[in-house]
Amino acid sequence: MHKEIIVIIGGPGTGKTTIIEGLIAKGHCCYPEISREVTAEAKRQGIEQLFLENPLLFSELLLEGRKKQFQDAHQESENIVFIDRGIPDVLAYMHYIGDSYPAHFDACCKEHKYSKIFILPPWEEIYVSDDERYENYEQAKLIYNHLAETYQHYGYDLIEVPKGSLDHRINFILEQVSQSVTN
Repeated sequence: MHKEIIVIIGGPGTGKTTIIEGLIAKGHCCYPEISREVTAEAKRQGIEQLFLENPLLFSELLLEGRKKQFQDAHQESENIVFIDRGIPDVLAYMHYIGDSYPAHFDACCKEHKYSKIFILPPWEEIYVSDDERYENYEQAKLIYNHLAETYQHYGYDLIEVPKGSLDHRINFILEQVSQSVTN
């Protein structure tokens, strides 16, 4: 059986982390979003908002971290690995802020191909800002559009996860995954 590396994407506050935590609780192999880790590490070094102060460095660190997650996922004993955000997210955010990036960002997206992409649509009722999430709901919708465009640019068919209870969303994802594994 080949390795399925599945990415869950969406703008801020769409429930990605909650779904990943729910998948972990059900015994699935999952990798958490790493941008909070990168942000927290920068704060320890005295940089309050690395993404705002040095978006290219932040994106470089994210790119490296996500490449490592992709490589680690291939080494897992599990056949299915879920990841909170993928490599093209980095480019989508650079497009969102209108910044350019080196050519190796694009090459990295072409070299590291995921099996499936689940996208969570903007959902105002569950949207909450916190210390690491400084975008408002309107910005979250724009980010969603950039994510969709960027992943489609790299040839991905996006599977939209319907709004609903956590169990409903997780079951939807698992049903889609099991259909592709058996086909």
